[in-house]
Amino acid sequence: MDPGARHAKSTVAPSPRTARVAAILLGATVLLWLLLTGSVDTQELIAGLLVAAAATALSTSRGAIVGGLRLTPAAPLHMLVYLWVFFVALIKSNLDVARRVLAPSLPINPGVVQVRTGLTSDLGRLLLANSITLTPGTLTVDMEGDLLLIHWINCPPDVDMEEATRLIAADFEKHLAGFVA
Repeated sequence: MDPGARHAKSTVAPSPRTARVAAILLGATVLLWLLLTGSVDTQELIAGLLVAAAATALSTSRGAIVGGLRLTPAAPLHMLVYLWVFFVALIKSNLDVARRVLAPSLPINPGVVQVRTGLTSDLGRLLLANSITLTPGTLTVDMEGDLLLIHWINCPPDVDMEEATRLIAADFEKHLAGFVA
């Protein structure tokens, strides 16, 4: 690539979507700063704005991973519902694994299954994979395209991909789709 082409590429203005995402990230970071410091003192506010601007510049210039966010009025509600669903799944799976540890007579049938996701963005797939991994009893081993390879602590015999997807990922995916692509 010749130096002139590189310079022309670097001066291209960001898309309106990128600007909106950056503005939302900046606002959220400033709000988080204010909540953490508990002060609206001028010096604290200036420091917060500088830190938030630097964090926003680094995060928006580094990757399009936030490009998977859906910027709709309903997105925050979908995110809260997803967090609730994740929290409930986390509690249930913790209790299940604890029960299996405390009562060794309970079956443990480990297996590896494939799960197919309808989420198309890198961010959506990352959040789904992490949601599965963070719930005890399941672990995302690999991710390629729309397929996730999951290690499952109690895999039913002869489970097919559709049933594994429904049992492991469907609840997370349904709510993630409200705020990520």
